[in-house]
Amino acid sequence: MPTQPHNSPPKIVTLGCRLNAFESEVIRGHLVSNKLSNATVINTCAVTEEAVRQARQSIRRLARLHPEQSIYVTGCAAQINPEMFASMPEVTHVIGNNEKMLAETWSFDNDQTEKIRVEDIMSVRKLPSQQIDGMQGRARAYVQVQNGCDHRCTFCIIPYGRGNARSAPAGEVVDQIQRLVDTGHKEVVLTGVDLTSWGTDLPNSPPLGNLVQRILKLVPDLYRLRISSIDAIEIDEALFETISDSRVAPHLHLSLQHGDNLILKRMKRRHSREEAIELAQRLRKARPDIALGADLIAGFPTETDEQFENSVSLVEEVGLAFVHIFPFSPREGTPAARMPQLSPGQVKARAKELRRVGEHALYRHLDRHIDSFQEAILERNGFARLADYSHVSFENHNQHTSDLVQTHILRREGRKLVGEEV
Repeated sequence: MPTQPHNSPPKIVTLGCRLNAFESEVIRGHLVSNKLSNATVINTCAVTEEAVRQARQSIRRLARLHPEQSIYVTGCAAQINPEMFASMPEVTHVIGNNEKMLAETWSFDNDQTEKIRVEDIMSVRKLPSQQIDGMQGRARAYVQVQNGCDHRCTFCIIPYGRGNARSAPAGEVVDQIQRLVDTGHKEVVLTGVDLTSWGTDLPNSPPLGNLVQRILKLVPDLYRLRISSIDAIEIDEALFETISDSRVAPHLHLSLQHGDNLILKRMKRRHSREEAIELAQRLRKARPDIALGADLIAGFPTETDEQFENSVSLVEEVGLAFVHIFPFSPREGTPAARMPQLSPGQVKARAKELRRVGEHALYRHLDRHIDSFQEAILERNGFARLADYSHVSFENHNQHTSDLVQTHILRREGRKLVGEEV
């Protein structure tokens, strides 16, 4: 194995979701405790074929830039297709999604350990207990409270990378958040693959809302709690009760995926268009200042022009502020990959149109903030977010990361606001 005169600290490249970001911090701790140097870990995503392509591209690029480094590949893409990554000459080891969270995984001797260390993710029943002190280079800290998914949407490969749903016990979550507050983090984001399924595998099956209420009660010094992407059909009553709490961020990202009922059925989603609109109305009644985001897939198999227009109009009817568009990408092994496909040109054009509509919705949302006075959390020098997740930039700002900034919003520049400290 290539060596260099001195040992360099390990590097971690995180691709994909917030859950990967949290897990990368756990991995970082394991690498340090095992004194694994001259190592680059790539924590991959598999949500689309493009994400897998980017992972392979990153591996090759990093191998060229740092030939002295051993490359370890993990994450969902590695879990789903370990042989593909193991066949790459740049890769030293391929590590599974469960294995990457275990300290002993990172204690091996490169010359004596098998190249692939990936077990059956469907056999995993519990989350390993993990604690971190913070997120390197991030003001907001992510906390994994749930992993895996018991649903099988026809387009989604992620359950095969993450396994079945499993939850972190409430006590461990509270302890982790208190630890982050003690290390200076003002905002914590709850993350998971299917966040609203938290608790289904725990004694008495408590709902997610109970966990949120417990966090707010037992961690009184937590400035802000943010809830990440949730399933639109699974918001329990206890969670609704917390929406109006001032310490809960007025922002939710909904997993909507489409605006047409027939396509939603073909996706095997569990909500209807009407339920999505009703949910948005109910959320605004509970929290008038809430900003809603959503995932939408463009060009799903069999999608007609009329069905696509139902997704376009859903942006307005739900009142979305942040729209994340996925051009449909057939994933081998999923039912949607066997359905009649649209042409790549159609998919691309529809994704472009949805992005245009989503950008207009974002501009409209941001424009509402102009000339207002608000509090923002500075994530890095010159960059902050409002409570509703709106991006704010500052000129000549020198406060430390995670500082609260009293802000006068001056104007909008493209997809961000520009403010001055007051």
